[in-house]
Amino acid sequence: MLLAADVGNTNVVFALFDLAADGSHNIRARWRIATDPRRTGDEYAVWLLQLLKIEGIERDQITQIIVASVVPRADHNLTVLCQKYFGKTPLFAGQGAARWRFEIDVDQPSSLGADRALNILAAHHKYGGDLIVVDFGTATKFEAVDFTGAYKGGSIAPGINLSLDALVGKTAKLPRIAIRAPESRSVIGRNTEDQMLIGVFWGYVAMMEGMVAKMKTEIGRPAKVVATGGLAILFDDATDIFDHVDADLTLDGLAILARQAQDG
Repeated sequence: MLLAADVGNTNVVFALFDLAADGSHNIRARWRIATDPRRTGDEYAVWLLQLLKIEGIERDQITQIIVASVVPRADHNLTVLCQKYFGKTPLFAGQGAARWRFEIDVDQPSSLGADRALNILAAHHKYGGDLIVVDFGTATKFEAVDFTGAYKGGSIAPGINLSLDALVGKTAKLPRIAIRAPESRSVIGRNTEDQMLIGVFWGYVAMMEGMVAKMKTEIGRPAKVVATGGLAILFDDATDIFDHVDADLTLDGLAILARQAQDG
């Protein structure tokens, strides 16, 4: 079994994979915990070992561990977790045996975050052809991937929750609201809360549709659009730009990368 950890700015997602001899994989379980760089390896272990026990998994059934991190301060404690409690040194996505094996055709290849690279890897592996990958995380990332799997560049926008936090935090009277799909498709609200929701939600949809349309024009060939991240499903009902909504894209990227590292 493979244990994978995707360390984002907001959450750490652990996933347990069953690995088949033919190279395929499936997710056996997944767990989420808030990202805290101060959390020690021991604290992770208390939480994670209990969850493994609930699933009926023994520590020695885990044969490989891989970590993708965009929070460098968390890396040491996760390494301690793996070495102390599983007896294994983890692979880190983008490093050593787990290096990227696709072309990163941008000005600063080393600046590509592990989460974005994993999405690129998994999208090419699963869907092929020219692609636009949209990841709804703390930030919303748009990635252009050509038919060879090469990363050609992209863009980064504030995530919808960051936009809402800025709107509420910088105004005295606007209330805190939860992000959801408005009940109506009208963009003319009749009260303050509806107007905020319309502005944030439909404004975000307009931004996504505009960005994807511009990217397709620049690519110049038919490109499939793959959406991932926690809010992808929310927006899927509000637009027809997505060809695939794949909540497990980043985790699948970790499993694919671990297999590549194992094969050498």
